[in-house]
Amino acid sequence: MPASESVRFGRKRPLPSCPNPLFLKWLTELRDEAKEKGLKIQYTYQKAISSLNKYPLPLQNAKEAKILQNFGDGICKILDQKLQRYYRENGVDAPIHSLPKEAPPPGSGPDNNNSLAPSRKKNAAGDQKTEKDGGGGRKKKREYIPQKRSGGYAVLLTLYKQSQISGSKGYMFKLELQAEAQHLCDKSFTVPDLGSKYTAWASVSTLIQKNLVLKTHNPARYSLTEDGRDLAERLASVEQETTDDPVGDREEVRSEGEEGEEEEEEEEEGCPRVVDLTASDEDDEEKEEDRIQCVQPRNDVDVVSRRKPNGECLLPGTYEIILCVDFIETTGGSHHRKQELVKELQRNGVSFDVRKLNVGDFLWVAREKVAPVPGQLRAPECKELVLDYIIERKRMDDLCGSIIDGRFREQKFRLKRCGLRRPIYLVEECGSAASHLSLPETTLQQAMVNTQVVDGFFVKRVQDVRESVAYLTVMTRYLTKLYQNRTLICRSRELEGDGGSDEEDRGTPFCSLISFAEFNHGAVKNKCQTVREVFARQLMQISGLSGDKAAAILEQYSTPHSLLTAYKRCASDAEKEKLLSSIRYGKLKRNLGPALSRTVYQLYCSQGALS
Repeated sequence: MPASESVRFGRKRPLPSCPNPLFLKWLTELRDEAKEKGLKIQYTYQKAISSLNKYPLPLQNAKEAKILQNFGDGICKILDQKLQRYYRENGVDAPIHSLPKEAPPPGSGPDNNNSLAPSRKKNAAGDQKTEKDGGGGRKKKREYIPQKRSGGYAVLLTLYKQSQISGSKGYMFKLELQAEAQHLCDKSFTVPDLGSKYTAWASVSTLIQKNLVLKTHNPARYSLTEDGRDLAERLASVEQETTDDPVGDREEVRSEGEEGEEEEEEEEEGCPRVVDLTASDEDDEEKEEDRIQCVQPRNDVDVVSRRKPNGECLLPGTYEIILCVDFIETTGGSHHRKQELVKELQRNGVSFDVRKLNVGDFLWVAREKVAPVPGQLRAPECKELVLDYIIERKRMDDLCGSIIDGRFREQKFRLKRCGLRRPIYLVEECGSAASHLSLPETTLQQAMVNTQVVDGFFVKRVQDVRESVAYLTVMTRYLTKLYQNRTLICRSRELEGDGGSDEEDRGTPFCSLISFAEFNHGAVKNKCQTVREVFARQLMQISGLSGDKAAAILEQYSTPHSLLTAYKRCASDAEKEKLLSSIRYGKLKRNLGPALSRTVYQLYCSQGALS
């Protein structure tokens, strides 16, 4: 090899030239000019340059460029003006798919080392290598940043702002998140636009896929991941700068997702990705009016209504407390005993209403006082909000039967999930009848203790129907006094959480309750269930597997398919038997244990009948 020849390591792959170099040159000039002036629109030009570089076909005019991403009416209008000037100076037949001889190639100016272009480094042979390229020439994926005032943008900002509040619970429910994020988004989170099937909430699936938002529990809880918190913090800082300088709204930065997924994200979010550089002043005035309305002071009821999505409220003095009795407690079975219940309630002067309850035997509602309208047969429909107390009544023989056939555990599970925070078990001892049951009395006593200590229910023991009615009477009078000066706000079941509410203990003038219609509909026993719910019911049929343990398993494996897939990945049967043993459950975070893990494995992986 001659000594004069330089040694070259590797081989450079020639890049295909852009078939529209004239448009590329003009966009590069516009970008560099905007950068010199410090305008944020430089980022928009840079994204248009990236889109143009990817387009393999020649463009005959600027209007054809509208099919490209990031080419809005404003950019096309500027390019069209430059194209007309080019024709006037060089003639109508001047070529537009090649640069004039004296013009430098686009991107070769002194500003090529700007922050928008990928920085290049020379290797040992003097060849330039793009930092974005890996060793094999593959590009790294771009960071996903949602478009301003899109669904993903609003969700990230809302979760971040909520996490900054002192005493924050660290997550938000769906309806709560939608209500708080709506003012940050131009699209509705609940109603799709005309001609579209997507709402702004569709972008949440993209955030979860990008590992920016974490979805857990049922009802679903949404929280930020570490990556999501970093991105939301940057968005919040840009939002603050935009608020300080409202003129910059029209030059907002919009970053794209990774290459090849932009169209999919556009469908999910249902938002166009085109920057309109010719926005009218009327739009800015409307946005300014919206901002002014958002900061107007509200009274206390408005503030609570804004926090609660339904926003319905009952003021003190406009409602009465009514005891609701399940119709099963007044019909069928021992007619004499059930009629005695009704007569005792009437004798004690308790206002009650017999209706079908899908869970529980007794509860209380705050019913709106509605005056009849002259000339109408029936009074207008009144609002009914369910107080947070529900009673399941059990005779000792009924308790024994429900333990034997498994109804006891299922009823406790449904009472926990009904949305009311203070469930009560009312157990009638029935005198000497308890000694002639199928189960020992010690077993029944242990079941009641477990219900109170482990499950967190309040257990009230009485001797007969008369004492049951006396307890219902005392509770009705107590609740009437407790709620007489409260403003009742209607909330959704999704906002209930697991920790309960201490509004009554703190004596706050506001109290959030769910409507009776939503409560009764959500407590339907045989309603359509998801795979996750059916899986939970299957797991709870296993002896020793409580609701807390089933919930812990569902957090790791939400469906039977995911559990079976995890079993297939295990190398041996011993590893399969111990797969669930280290899962932690409950407040004390105890391990599920090897015995229960082995039982679940045998149930789902045994080919033949279980012995």
